Amino acid sequence: MLSTAPDAISTEHPASEKADRRGIQSIEVGGTLLQALVRNGTPMMLKDLAREAGMPPAKAHPYLVSFGKLGLIEQDGLTGRYGLGPFSLQMGLTALHALDPLKAAMPEVANLADDIQLNVAIAVWGNQGPTIIRIEECRRPIHVNMRPGTVMTPLMLTATGRVFAAFLPTRITRPLVEEELARLTSGEQPALRMSQRHVDETLEEVRQHGLARALGHPIPGINAFSAPVFDNSGALALAITAMGPAGAFDTDWNGDTARKVLNCARAISGRLGHTQHT
Repeated sequence: MLSTAPDAISTEHPASEKADRRGIQSIEVGGTLLQALVRNGTPMMLKDLAREAGMPPAKAHPYLVSFGKLGLIEQDGLTGRYGLGPFSLQMGLTALHALDPLKAAMPEVANLADDIQLNVAIAVWGNQGPTIIRIEECRRPIHVNMRPGTVMTPLMLTATGRVFAAFLPTRITRPLVEEELARLTSGEQPALRMSQRHVDETLEEVRQHGLARALGHPIPGINAFSAPVFDNSGALALAITAMGPAGAFDTDWNGDTARKVLNCARAISGRLGHTQHT
């Protein structure tokens, strides 16, 4: 007969869970050398590399020898400088190939929506222009007539569209912008009229701030900030757009909402391997 006594039931003790998370200190210490090489971006002398990693050269050298055997680093025979090795390149390429921009964006966007209490959309460039592929709703009810599949046009009248117009190659966006100019230049609604000068000034503003803003367009009473997300090659991968009612939306370019949207986009870009240059 099987025993059903409490001591016959195997349970995992919290202490064992904590022990499972304990790492190997020597690997973590040696890893600071690899991190230093990545931050520096160019091969380094032993003394400079050790200083950057916060350890004496005599301590750093054995780690570098082991990393060299693994192909993680290599030493230039002429200069003596240490740089990342071929296996580091292979690991990096493998990681990049496995990256999914949407998967990388989703947790960051969810946190942003909770933080700023606005709905946040993710958009990519589709056959007809910027297309919403996901909307992360905040906890408070915000009624915005938008759903996945919505195409954010006119391009120059939406925050999302302006991001793509500003950061995609002109050859991709020019046909759509020219079509909009032809339609809106002499439009019946004065507020929607547009000229090439207006387009140029708007896109320059977007590039200057690193994000786009739309007030009351394309949805009346709804404001939006949109920021670009770049991949490891520097190409525009997607845009994230925070939107909410005008009465509860901070429209300041330097305000809390704009700053958090921009920082979120930069964090996603970092996860995709993009290096932010200052």
